[in-house]
Amino acid sequence: MSSIADRITTLFRIKANKALDEAEDPRELLDYSYTQQMELLGKVRRGVADVATSRKRVELQTHQLQQSADKLQTQAQRALAAGREDLAREALTRRTAVTSQLTDLQAQQTSLQAEEDKLALASQRLQGKVDAFRTRKETIKATYTAAQAQTRITEAVTGISEEMGDVGMAMQRAQDKTEQLQARAGALDELISSGALDDATLPAGRDDIQAELEAITAGTDVDRELARMKAQLPSSATPPAVENRSQNRPPEQ
Repeated sequence: MSSIADRITTLFRIKANKALDEAEDPRELLDYSYTQQMELLGKVRRGVADVATSRKRVELQTHQLQQSADKLQTQAQRALAAGREDLAREALTRRTAVTSQLTDLQAQQTSLQAEEDKLALASQRLQGKVDAFRTRKETIKATYTAAQAQTRITEAVTGISEEMGDVGMAMQRAQDKTEQLQARAGALDELISSGALDDATLPAGRDDIQAELEAITAGTDVDRELARMKAQLPSSATPPAVENRSQNRPPEQ
């Protein structure tokens, strides 16, 4: 049972692979691969755009914090000039916190810029590979289409295509059938001529010899009846041509 099951499984795989091979079109696979690569390229580009957006946002925040730090510096100077050392100290303390945030944002901005440059380079390289694949893809598709057309033309010319094969088989069957009927008709004629078979056109119980004998007998009967009818004719009914010949005959010596 295990051997039978293995054979059935193998047969099923062979049939499935054959069906897939017949249904598979390399051009469709190439187009699908190109579509997948274009989708990947689109994701990389969106990643570059997202990183660039984040970097730009960090730049705006850095700019705002820089303005805030400059403002606090100015306020500290004005407070110190007005004799308000405590107010100047508070302004400088806030400026220190802003400067710390500014440092973190600048580091983040540098990291995002590096990430953006890396993704942009990867996008450019991927774009080049996709363009090269597209060119190669179109070349392979054109070559495959030409080879497919050439194969169909060759099959049509040599008559080995499926359609031409069916036509050739039909013609061969018709020729075989005709030869078979001709041979059968010839055999029947020979059997009828030899007397092995009776001719259905003749009455039952009669053959060709009997038919010829009856034809001879019928001819003799016709001659006999004609002679009898001549004998019954009166002498005055002799044809004029006969009388004229009798009158013109010279007297006997």
